[in-house]
Amino acid sequence: MAFFTLEIVIFSAEKLSLDKKPVKRNTFVVVKTDPFNNKSTKADFEGGSSPSWKEKLVMVMPMHARFITLEVLCRVGPVDRVIGTVDVPVSDFLGKYCSAPECYEHILSYRLKNKKGEKNGIVNLSKKVSDQGSSAPVTRNNKSKPSASSSKPAMGVPVGAGRHDGGVVMGIPVCCGAHG
Repeated sequence: MAFFTLEIVIFSAEKLSLDKKPVKRNTFVVVKTDPFNNKSTKADFEGGSSPSWKEKLVMVMPMHARFITLEVLCRVGPVDRVIGTVDVPVSDFLGKYCSAPECYEHILSYRLKNKKGEKNGIVNLSKKVSDQGSSAPVTRNNKSKPSASSSKPAMGVPVGAGRHDGGVVMGIPVCCGAHG
């Protein structure tokens, strides 16, 4: 079975709310490649409804994977509550939809939806794929909390900066090169 390595840097989120109130603290992100393989950022205690993590998570995925799931959660007392979720198509960074070399970093933003399917914030991340076609084994039940990356990636203007129209934001991979 063929595998690839996916590096995801979770930068930040924006406009997060829980029960229609802005989130105050204790937010974190869980990235799932399947029900048994997931990793999590550390909690942000200060960012409120616009938390920042800047953490790199490295996942080994089978080539047949179609989606990764990102969940933004908030710890309320002893309970972790889901703020918003997004299923990110693997085609956004692998395969015919992106002709950039596999080692290029893709910076994207995705709209989060709550359990009712309503818009509930945006998550900003970068993705980089490497080792396509390797036959490395998939690690299962990896719930370790990785440390923050030592190199802080540069972050551009936040999605929707200066805008207050509530417009829809969609992550679209932008690939460079001679390919059309």
